[in-house]
Amino acid sequence: MKKLILFTLFCFISFSCSKSEDGDTNPPSVLTVDTVTPTNGGGVISYTLPNDTDILYVRAEYTNSNGVDVSRASSYHNNSIEIDGLNQTTPLIITLYVVDENYNQSPPVYVELTPLESFIYLVQESIEVASDLGGFRITWENIESKTVYVFVHINNGIEEEIRILSSNSAEESIAVRGLPSVEINISTRVEDFDQNTTTLEEKGSLTPLFEEEIDKSTWTLVANQSVNGNAWEGASVNFWDDVIDTVNNNSDNSYFMIWRDLNGGSLNWPLDLVIDLNKMVKITRFTVWQRAYWYNGPSDVPYYFQEENMKTFTMYASNDAQVWEELGQFDIGDPRDSEGNIPNTALESAANGHEFELDEVSEAFRYLKFSVTSNYGSEAYVNGSEITMYGLDNL
Repeated sequence: MKKLILFTLFCFISFSCSKSEDGDTNPPSVLTVDTVTPTNGGGVISYTLPNDTDILYVRAEYTNSNGVDVSRASSYHNNSIEIDGLNQTTPLIITLYVVDENYNQSPPVYVELTPLESFIYLVQESIEVASDLGGFRITWENIESKTVYVFVHINNGIEEEIRILSSNSAEESIAVRGLPSVEINISTRVEDFDQNTTTLEEKGSLTPLFEEEIDKSTWTLVANQSVNGNAWEGASVNFWDDVIDTVNNNSDNSYFMIWRDLNGGSLNWPLDLVIDLNKMVKITRFTVWQRAYWYNGPSDVPYYFQEENMKTFTMYASNDAQVWEELGQFDIGDPRDSEGNIPNTALESAANGHEFELDEVSEAFRYLKFSVTSNYGSEAYVNGSEITMYGLDNL
């Protein structure tokens, strides 16, 4: 019996070794380079793969303009590989390998590539700025449609503010708002994903157009087009009473409270509050606040991001309360982790209000529809404390 067991074990070991030795260790053949096409900040290398049947991908290795070793891969389904992240117009060597399913790699093929000027300089050259309500509008072109970061330096002669804008659109137009109507000097710097950067370049001086807070003393509720937001201590009109609910003082418990039992027995989204401003306005941006008071909750923790607070909403404008134009869809966001914990920074931000900007200055309008589309989980209540809008008042 002992001899039989030893013989069986010997056969198993012998078979395993034989199988390992039979594994494919032969490298694939080299590819053939067909064309090398420079692009702004890189290039595209087209090639013909060898006839091997087990090719997995092609790998390119090179050192970028910042001295970082880079590896790129392209599936065997493709016949080209893109090289990017370069900030030079001098030649560099790209090393290409064919890799098979057993991760054997072919001998290297060396390709020389001379990139065109990086697209970040073309973006910088195309940047234009123009005055807008409460700030200015900045535009640029991005022929590569790759992510760029535009660092906008705003200097009023006393202090400098830097805002960072990001986009991968071929054509971009962004409003920079929240600025007083005083002359400012604007400079920009453009950076790509690989941290290649232009120098800071002055784009000119301008004065933002006057922007003001829209006075709320004339606003009234259009009750026949609105849900009932008057549950318990709540009231629909509290949404524009200039009183922001806080956790520190029960005397400022000011918010609307939409309860399903006063609205047909369920929260039938969307839940509309329609407001007659009783005047014509244009708006550029606005801020909303959540309810802070936590009924039977911790005395020193606000109710922000809890289940009854509003989360997402859509805003509409109208001149007759019949035909509505959408101003935008907005989301306060949800910073809670899987256990419901909320970072202090998120609570502090909520206390200051959630600010949103419109893509464009609105047309003049009289009626506002605030349409709540979700909360943080409650099937019974929705709350919101305050809204403040900015733009041009009393047109």
